[in-house]
Amino acid sequence: MALRTSDFDRLYRKAERRERSRRFLVLAAPSRGAETRWGLSVKARLGGAVVRNRIKRRLREILRGVRRGGPLGWDIVVQPLTAEVATAEFAALSDELRGLLTRALRPKKNS
Repeated sequence: MALRTSDFDRLYRKAERRERSRRFLVLAAPSRGAETRWGLSVKARLGGAVVRNRIKRRLREILRGVRRGGPLGWDIVVQPLTAEVATAEFAALSDELRGLLTRALRPKKNS
């Protein structure tokens, strides 16, 4: 199931977890249900429609593998920060994004 506009707004305002790299921003918060919901936010400043659609296709392919054995009970938004995501080596992008997701969704330490 995908996120709705109100869910995106909630995550941008009150994300419990934020992880950032040179090419990605990942926002995550516990969801209101047991299911994990995913969203992509590709800003217009990254390029024209062709570039943005290529970025979305590449990110969906990476996330397809993550979702199979992925975490349960989260709302997650992935936002690419540079147009380089459209042309960078796929394996490097995949490793970077998977690392961010792992950090964002790891259990919190009780202090």
